Amino acid sequence: MSKEQLLLSFFKALADANRLKIVGLLAHRPHAVEELATVLELRPSTVSHHLSKLSSAGLVSSTSKGHYHHYALEVDALHEHARSLLSSEDLRDLAQSDDDLDPFDKKVLSTFMDDAGQLKAIPMKRKKFGVILRFALRLFEDEGPWSEVEVNQRLKSISADVATLRRGFIDHGLMTRSRDGSEYRRA
Repeated sequence: MSKEQLLLSFFKALADANRLKIVGLLAHRPHAVEELATVLELRPSTVSHHLSKLSSAGLVSSTSKGHYHHYALEVDALHEHARSLLSSEDLRDLAQSDDDLDPFDKKVLSTFMDDAGQLKAIPMKRKKFGVILRFALRLFEDEGPWSEVEVNQRLKSISADVATLRRGFIDHGLMTRSRDGSEYRRA
């Protein structure tokens, strides 16, 4: 799942007044579905639905106690989601919308990238490969230089074929490599 999808899942789980109340109650102590239903004046099936959404996002866990399931807030998971999903780098990435792309670039990206942000195949046409490379170059917004190992690590987030992408950066003039091949910089 991509960062954007994780972010949407996280916020969708919390984008309901009843779910926020449930999170608030669970922050104090674990509760059974029936307890939550009584406090919130909801049907137990409705509370179960909300707990399912929160559980899918990794925000609550359940344990069985007799005939009842007790739900607890995963405080560490909540903090980790907030910390990782709302880093300044991730927020900058959200600002780069697909609306900034021309129709050709959008079509190429939708053809060659899957929903998880992984490259399905390397385009054979130079122009299409250039679109993929410009998209991959977003992984290098920070100040370089980068070692070949670091370039490979970043590129692995979108493709296993890091060598082709790395060489593509050089061939398309998007990056330069030091004479000894130890450092890469954006051109």
